Amino acid sequence: MHNIKLILEYDGSSYHGWQKQPRLPTIQTTLEDSLFPLFRERIETVAAGRTDAGVHAQGQVVNFFTQASISSTSIQPALNSYLPKDIRIKKVHQVDMDFHARKSALRRVYRYLIYNSSFLSPFYRNFVWWVPFNLDPDLMREAGKFLIGEHDFLSFQSQGSSTSSTLREIKKLSVFKRKKFIVIYIEANSFLYKMARNMVGTLVEIGRKKMVPLEMKEILEARDRRMAGPTAPPQGLCLMRVEYGKHRVW
Repeated sequence: MHNIKLILEYDGSSYHGWQKQPRLPTIQTTLEDSLFPLFRERIETVAAGRTDAGVHAQGQVVNFFTQASISSTSIQPALNSYLPKDIRIKKVHQVDMDFHARKSALRRVYRYLIYNSSFLSPFYRNFVWWVPFNLDPDLMREAGKFLIGEHDFLSFQSQGSSTSSTLREIKKLSVFKRKKFIVIYIEANSFLYKMARNMVGTLVEIGRKKMVPLEMKEILEARDRRMAGPTAPPQGLCLMRVEYGKHRVW
C-alpha cells in the first residue's frame, strides 16, 4: 500500500465545490474519475480544504492510498493528461502512511480578491468580487485585528455545518490595496463553513463605512450570524497553501 500526496490548483468556476455530490460536477469527482484509468482501481481522495462551489485553489493538498506501484514522477504528467485543463497537478510525492491531507494540516491560507472600481474587466469576472463602491482598506485592516487569535467564530458560520466546535484560531489577517485590487489574506488552523467569505463580507461593510471597526468585536462576541455582514461571493476566494509540521509539502 502506498500513500500518495498531490498538490493541485484549479479554477473552480465550473464546479460545485470540492466534495462529491450526486449528478453534479465537483473537483473530487473529476479527480477520482481521472485517477481510475491510471491506477485501475477506485480511489477515495481526501483534501485539506473542502472548497465551496466557485472557489479556486492554487495550493490544495490531497492524499489517497493505492495498491499500484507507479513512480511519483510518472503520475503528474499522466494524471494531467486525463484531467480537464481547469484542474492541474503541480506536484506528486509518496508520503508516510500516517499523512492525512486534512487531519495533518496545521494551517490553511486563503486569499480573497476584491476589484474596487466602477468598471469590471471581463477578464477578472471569475476571480474577483466586483465592488463598485469606494472602500477604505485602513478601516478594513483595523477591523480585521479583532479577528486575530482564538475565538468562537459562530457569528461567521453559515447554516449547513455539523461541526461540534466553533472555536478557531486566526493566525494572521492582512488587508492591503494594489491599484484597483483590495487583497485579503486569512491564515487559520481551520475554517468553519463559509467563515472566510462571511468575514470578508463584514469587512466590506466596514470598508463602505456602513459599520465601524469596533463593531467587528461586538459581532464576534455576539455569536450570532445575523449580526455579521453578507456572505462574499465565492469567485474571489482562493486556497493558496496548506502548512504542515513534519510533513513538508513544498
